Amino acid sequence: MDFDMRINLSALALLLLAACMASCSKPAEEKKKPNIIFIFSDDHAYQAIGAYGNTLAKTPNIDRIAQEGALLKNNLVTNSICGPSRATLLTGKYSHKNGYKRNDRTLFDVSQFLFPRALQESGYQTAYVGKLHLNSLPEGFDYWNILPGQGHYYNPDFIGQTKDTVRHEGYVTDLITRFSLDWLNQRDPSRPFFMVIGHKATHREWQPSVEDIGAYDDVEFPIPSTFYDNYEGRLAAKEQDMSIEKTMRMLEDLKVDLDIDNAFGFRRLGPEQRAKLKEYYAGVSRDFHSRKLSGRALTEWKFQRYMKDYLSTANALDRNIGKVLEYLKENGLEENTVVIYASDQGFYLGEHGWFDKRFIYEESLKTPFVIRYPGVIKPGTIIDDLIANIDWAPTVLDLAGLSAPAEVQGKSFLPLLTGEKKSSEWRDAVYYHYYEFPQPHHVYPHFGLRTERYKLVRFYGGIDTWELYDLQNDPQEMTNIYGDGSGGVIASLKSRLKELIEEYDDADARALMQ
Repeated sequence: MDFDMRINLSALALLLLAACMASCSKPAEEKKKPNIIFIFSDDHAYQAIGAYGNTLAKTPNIDRIAQEGALLKNNLVTNSICGPSRATLLTGKYSHKNGYKRNDRTLFDVSQFLFPRALQESGYQTAYVGKLHLNSLPEGFDYWNILPGQGHYYNPDFIGQTKDTVRHEGYVTDLITRFSLDWLNQRDPSRPFFMVIGHKATHREWQPSVEDIGAYDDVEFPIPSTFYDNYEGRLAAKEQDMSIEKTMRMLEDLKVDLDIDNAFGFRRLGPEQRAKLKEYYAGVSRDFHSRKLSGRALTEWKFQRYMKDYLSTANALDRNIGKVLEYLKENGLEENTVVIYASDQGFYLGEHGWFDKRFIYEESLKTPFVIRYPGVIKPGTIIDDLIANIDWAPTVLDLAGLSAPAEVQGKSFLPLLTGEKKSSEWRDAVYYHYYEFPQPHHVYPHFGLRTERYKLVRFYGGIDTWELYDLQNDPQEMTNIYGDGSGGVIASLKSRLKELIEEYDDADARALMQ
C-alpha cells in the first residue's frame, strides 16, 4: 500500500470517527438525564414515619429512600390543605398566584405554567396516576389515570384519557401502583420519564386494606404530651372544630356500629372483602360497648382507634412504595432514577388533641420529604434548611437540566442536596397563607412566617389576633408570647413578613398589614 493511500484511509477513518461521535452524542446526553418518580401521598404525617423518629410505624420502604438519599427535616407547605398543595406542586407558585386557594369547586387553570409540561416539551415522557383533586383533568402528561375527586379506598373509579369513569376491583393503593408499573412497562425505553404516583392514603376516613386490618391492634400508642391542650392565649386554636374529643365521628371515622352493607365507601366491597371487614369492625364495636367509656377514657379510646386505622392504612402505602423500588431494581433503572416521596401536607396525630391539618403550627406545616438519587445525593444526607413546597417544581426541573421561568416563586434546592450550596446561602424564612373558612373545621384564615427560631402568625376573617412562638424554647407551640416583652423580635419579624408579602405579591395579606 503506497503512502498516499495510507493517508487517504487515515483521513477516512478520522471522518467516520467524527461522524459517529456526532451522531451518538445526542442520545448519550439524553441517556444521562435521570428518570424521576414523585410519589405523593395525602395527609401522611412526618411523625408517622420511622425515618422521622416513629418507632411503632411500619415504613421500611420510605425509610430506605431516606437512608439511601436525603431527608428534609424542615420541609414546609405554604397552604396546608389537599388541592392547593397539588396546585403548588405542579406550578411552583403560591395559592394566590396559581388560583387554587381552597378545596372547593374552583377549576384549576391548566393553561398556566406547569412543570410537567416543560419536562414533556424537553423530551420526557410524563404520567400522572392516582389522586389529583383539582377539578380539572391533567395537562402536561402523556398518560394519566386519576381518581374522581377524593376517590374511594375500595373498588374505586378511575378517569382515564378516554374521559370515561371506570370502576376497578381492588384496593386503591394497590391499583394506583399497578397502573403506574403498567405504564412504565409500556413506555419508550430510549427516553427519560417523569411520573407522579398520587396516592389517596392516608386521607380520612382511614380505611385499611383487608391485608392490613388489625395490624396495630396489639399496640398501645403513647398519648401526645399536648393532647389535653387548653389553648390558653390562642383563640384560633381554641375555636377550631377538628378535635378527637368532639369532632371525630364514632360511625364514619372510628367505624363503631358501622353498617358496612350500606355505609358510604363500603358499599363497593366485594363479598370476600365485605365479610372480613364486617367481622373485624363488629368486633371493634362489641369491645367498645363492653367498656362503657366516658370522659377522658372515651377520648383516649378514640385516639387509639384512630391511630390503629390510620397507620394500618399507611401500611399499604409503604408496601406499594417498596414495589416501585423493586421494579426499578429488577429493570435496571435504579441507578438513573430519582425517587421522591412526600405528602401534600402534615397531619395531627393527637397533638393538641387534634386530627386534620390547616394550621401553620408545626405538625401540619411540616411534611415528609425524602429523595434518592444514586451517585448524586450522598446516602444519609440530612437537610435542616427551610424548604417550601414552592421549591419542589424548580428542583425537579433542575434535576432534568431545565431552568424554571420567572413566574415560578420557588427555587431549586438541588445544590443543598449535593452540597454545592451552603445553608447560609439559602432562605431565612418561609411564608404561609391559609384561606378555607368556616367549613369544614372552623380554622380561621391566617398568614405568617416561619424562621429557624420563630413563628409569627396573623389570624383574620372573624378574629383579629397575632401569635408568636419561640420554637427554640417552645417547640410544641404552647405559649403565645406575642406582646409579652418581645417588642424587638416582633418588629423585626413583622418587617420580614412585609418583605415576603411583597416578594410573593400577596395582595390580600398586604391589605391586612396596612
